[in-house]
Amino acid sequence: MKVEFAPLSIPLQRRLQTASVVQWVFSFLGLAQCCTAAFIVLFFTRFWLVSALYAAWWFIDREKPRKGGRKINALRKSTIWRYMRDYFPVTLVKTAELDPRQNYLMGFHPHGVLAAGAFINFCTEASGFSTLFPGITPHLMMLSLWFRIPFFRDYLMSGGLVSSDKESASYVLQKREGGNALTIIVGGAQEALDARPGSYTLLLKNRKGFVRLAIEHGTPLVPIFSFGENDLFEQVKNPKGSWLRQLQHRLQQIMGISLPLFHARGIFQYSFGLIPYRRPIFTVVGKPIPVKRKHRPSEEEVDQVHQQYLNELCKLFEEHKDKYNIPEDKHLEFI
Repeated sequence: MKVEFAPLSIPLQRRLQTASVVQWVFSFLGLAQCCTAAFIVLFFTRFWLVSALYAAWWFIDREKPRKGGRKINALRKSTIWRYMRDYFPVTLVKTAELDPRQNYLMGFHPHGVLAAGAFINFCTEASGFSTLFPGITPHLMMLSLWFRIPFFRDYLMSGGLVSSDKESASYVLQKREGGNALTIIVGGAQEALDARPGSYTLLLKNRKGFVRLAIEHGTPLVPIFSFGENDLFEQVKNPKGSWLRQLQHRLQQIMGISLPLFHARGIFQYSFGLIPYRRPIFTVVGKPIPVKRKHRPSEEEVDQVHQQYLNELCKLFEEHKDKYNIPEDKHLEFI
């Protein structure tokens, strides 16, 4: 006898979508602190052995974020990420085939406030990455400091996140069997300070380390532009030269992370809160740019490939902006 379940009502679906987004937002804003607190507090309870054993495991496993991480496909395919995808919604758009016999270095733009598109598309299977790009394993780079937090580091690695340093990148890109895609949010934390609706400013003009890395490994570069990424949050005005921007820049130098003052909607009201607006995200993956391998490329060679990357990224933006309601007079600006 076959048992059929009635589909979820629309109000329930919306509550589940909102709940999944709340989980995502606060997993980065609060889960790291909770994990640290739990690790310390357990030492002063009868469960102290849990923290002691984890500390020993942490020491043994300390290099794992630099060695490709440790994905857990069951978590990547969890239903909750599909609700999160449908909240905005998020769509992954393929424009070219990727050969599973090669490795790829993908540049993701823009960072946005919390990189929602990057997380959903490359850390979960909610948008169907493995279906669109069969044989390709995605990895997303994240600041190394987040992997120093007990328990939280394992949560991050389960989705395919790896440490954002050269050693970590080289480990993924030098795999001879191919089939790996390393995604770098090139603008990084600093670019988040310019993330606001209608902004198309990318911190990319002097960011060339990822290009040099691609040349050293002979890895094709793949430009990605995520339309709608900057539209999820409003941000307090912080023009360059203002006291707020100077403070944010100083804190970033000290802490390694930026602190944008953002706001959007609440859980039960729509006027103010930390939950992102329900605005669509279309993450468009461009065609690979072939890169000739050279162990020690010159500055001129790096500049040449970097300019080619900028041109292809602009082309990708211009070819697709009409589909996603970007005004004709809007163009990418590199700083």
